[in-house]
Amino acid sequence: MSTYRPIPCQIYAELELAIMHRVWLRLAWTSPAGSTRLEQVLPGDLLTRAGEEFLLARTRHDQPLEIRLDRIRGFAPL
Repeated sequence: MSTYRPIPCQIYAELELAIMHRVWLRLAWTSPAGSTRLEQVLPGDLLTRAGEEFLLARTRHDQPLEIRLDRIRGFAPL
């Protein structure tokens, strides 16, 4: 059973705009293991799978990331 909690529409819209304008973000999120991560990422797409929403992004070192949206703790444009 999923513990996913949908995020507010405003935050989703802000992520969509960052994707459309190719804006790098300073993004903080909690990993599935419970540790806090903070990275500069380039958001690429939003994906829905099995009732959960994810951000697909890349780090400055071109590593792909898939972050469940309800794990995001905050973000700001760079």
